[in-house]
Amino acid sequence: MLLRRLAYPPLRVGLPPFRPPAGHLMPVLLAFRSSAREAHSHAYPLVVPRDLARLTELTIETFGPFYEDSFRPLVGEAVFANQHGTWRDDYVKQVAGLHDPAEHRYVAVAEIDGAVAGYVAWAVEPERRNASVTILAVSAQHRRLGAGTVLCEHAFAAMRELGAEVVMIGTGGDGFHAPARALYEALGCTPLPIAVYYRAL
Repeated sequence: MLLRRLAYPPLRVGLPPFRPPAGHLMPVLLAFRSSAREAHSHAYPLVVPRDLARLTELTIETFGPFYEDSFRPLVGEAVFANQHGTWRDDYVKQVAGLHDPAEHRYVAVAEIDGAVAGYVAWAVEPERRNASVTILAVSAQHRRLGAGTVLCEHAFAAMRELGAEVVMIGTGGDGFHAPARALYEALGCTPLPIAVYYRAL
């Protein structure tokens, strides 16, 4: 697995090797990344069309089942249309703005055999020493191989480099998001019980 930060040209720095969990058979390599200073200093595009198109597609593939098979039947058509009726278009816009180091927003992509296996996007608030994971998406064919863990640990390390002391990750409490909850808790995150209610008026 190749893990790279979306910054060009790629820069290799001395990262300690990632130690995969027991039973993890895939060799993992944390290879390319750049510091916030380096990302600010070059004039190359931070997200090339190839990355943007595939990451957008992956995001829609990953979360489509939640919106269409979980959220939509749960809340009904009126609430769905009001809250997430344009979810595909919303992701097209959101993914395009995920990586902006000038605003302390970053993306790292995991590749396996040249194919995008997943990505993580995160943001840092240096003045508050806080960080948040914006999106974590892993392709269906690459799940349960440790990619989510590698991506999150990479993001956490990058957050610490920028002075963050706490990370917040939001996810759903429904069945679709059960694997995400299990991952975050395995990474040492503490769940906060929150209920969100919808009603059509």
